[in-house]
Amino acid sequence: MANSHAVTIQPQFTVVTSTSRSNWQTGLLDCCSDCSVCLCGAFCFLCLQCQVASDMDECCLCGSSVAMRTLYRTKYNIPGSILCDFFSSLCCPMCSVCQLKRDITRRKEQGIF
Repeated sequence: MANSHAVTIQPQFTVVTSTSRSNWQTGLLDCCSDCSVCLCGAFCFLCLQCQVASDMDECCLCGSSVAMRTLYRTKYNIPGSILCDFFSSLCCPMCSVCQLKRDITRRKEQGIF
């Protein structure tokens, strides 16, 4: 007769999800944290829009859109809403795009972009 062994511990597995929340690397009005980005935004806004869109592999004209900001915020699990993205882009489009570019730059430096 064969030995019968009772299994007392079942194999376990863990599902790893990316639920950690992150925040913007800089605030909406933190122009002094990267003056080159803000100068580019002030004097060549279209260039900055195209840089942001290019970084995100999107059409050049999408750089300052609400959809672009929402897409980025969702991708990096940054708290907020489409309504907040809309008002940021409406009230201060230059600040909104500058914040996005600063965040992209910092995430590239950290190796998480």
